[in-house]
Amino acid sequence: MNALTNSILLVDDHPLLRKGLKQLIDLEDELSVIGEAASGKEGLRLAIEHDPDLIILDLNMQGMDGLETLKAMRANDITSRIIMLTVSDNDEDVLTAISYGADGYLLKDMDPEDILEKIKQAVIGKMVLSEKLTGVLAQAIRKPDVSQKANILNSLTSREFEILKLIAKGLSNKLIARELDISDGTVKVHVKHLLKKLSLRSRVEAAVWMINQQKGS
Repeated sequence: MNALTNSILLVDDHPLLRKGLKQLIDLEDELSVIGEAASGKEGLRLAIEHDPDLIILDLNMQGMDGLETLKAMRANDITSRIIMLTVSDNDEDVLTAISYGADGYLLKDMDPEDILEKIKQAVIGKMVLSEKLTGVLAQAIRKPDVSQKANILNSLTSREFEILKLIAKGLSNKLIARELDISDGTVKVHVKHLLKKLSLRSRVEAAVWMINQQKGS
């Protein structure tokens, strides 16, 4: 796997779905499935072990479901982009997933080509959502309280602030590392610290917050 290949972890309790997804993803040279998990617990373990660029997570799984798994991943400081891939188009599920730190929400009834395109967008840092769910997007991303967090900006180091601006431009960790001539690991550490300082759960929230800051300045 070369330096520009994006690593992906699949977490779904249906073997056939995982096999189909892997075959789809393998069509793209810049994408590589580095692990598969049949449960949330196993997915959490592999996410900690492999630190993938992207995690594709099912919502409805036996035992530890997708939302519990997502919450546990963010609680364990996993900064990978995480997108839900599910059959549920329930607004509450979408809102909960985004509030727990998901970077996207896709439905399994999408055309395979559309799913692949959304995955390619997700690995470069974009928020992805199935077309039929775009109506809840504005609600799904909580509007940050600019006044409440404005002073927190001063607590960021110059490097963290630099990285935050690049996140707001939609750059992935790999692209940020290349832009700043530092390692992927260093970028991930900085992202983890700045999310904690800003009390945000995901890169998407950080990007939206930063964009609002820039509009307000």
